Amino acid sequence: MKDFSKLQKKLGIRFKDEELLKTSLVHRSYINENPKFSLSHNERLEFLGDAVLELIVTKYLFDKFPQKREGELTSLRSSLVNSKELSRIAQKLNLDCFLYLSKGEAKDTGRAREQILANAFEALIGVIYLDQGYKVAKSFIEKKLLKNLPKILKQKLYVDPKSRFQEIAQEKIGVTPEYKVLKEEGPDHARIFEVGVYLDDTLVARGEGPSKQEAQVEAAKNALEKMEWE
Repeated sequence: MKDFSKLQKKLGIRFKDEELLKTSLVHRSYINENPKFSLSHNERLEFLGDAVLELIVTKYLFDKFPQKREGELTSLRSSLVNSKELSRIAQKLNLDCFLYLSKGEAKDTGRAREQILANAFEALIGVIYLDQGYKVAKSFIEKKLLKNLPKILKQKLYVDPKSRFQEIAQEKIGVTPEYKVLKEEGPDHARIFEVGVYLDDTLVARGEGPSKQEAQVEAAKNALEKMEWE
C-alpha cells in the first residue's frame, strides 16, 4: 500500500485532492494490466504540466537574463527541462516509490524508466497547478528545478553538445558530423531512439533518447568525451 501522506510531506504540499496526486503517477501500462483500476493514466496531466513548466521556466529566464538572445534562452531552458534533469529531480523526490507500473515496466531500470519518471514529474506539475494554483506551482518549480541554474551556468551545461561537436570537428579535421538512427524500440507513448554520430563513415559514438533530437544530443555529448575534445 502506497502511503501518499509521506509523498506530500516530501513535496512540502498538502493536496486537496489526493486522488489527483495519485493519478499523476499512474503509467498507461498499469491501466492496460489493471483495466478496472479506479483512476486514469497520467498522460493528460503530463500534457498540462509540460506547458506549465515551460511557461514558468521561460518567464523566469526571460526576466533574469534581459540581455540574452532567444537562442541562448532556449539552450538554457533545454538544459533545465530535459528528460534526464526532470528524471533526476523525480528520483530525489522519491516518485519512483509511488509509481503505478505494469509488472514489465516495473522491472525496467534503464532509459525507459528515466522517461517515465520525467513524464511523471511533468504530470505532478500539472496536478500542483490544478490543485494549488499557479503561485504554488511556480514556487515548487523554483525550489526543485531552478535552483540548479547556477551550476548549469558555471559548468556551461547549457551549451548545445551538437553545436559544440560540429564546431570542433570542423575546426580540427574539417568534417561535419552526420547523425543516423540505428534503432527504434518501445511502444508509441514511450519510444526510445538510438542514434549514431559519424565523422565521414566512422561511427564515433551512440546516444539514446525519447526523441531523435535528444538521442542526437546524447550521441554528441558522448562523442565529445570519447574524442577528448572537452
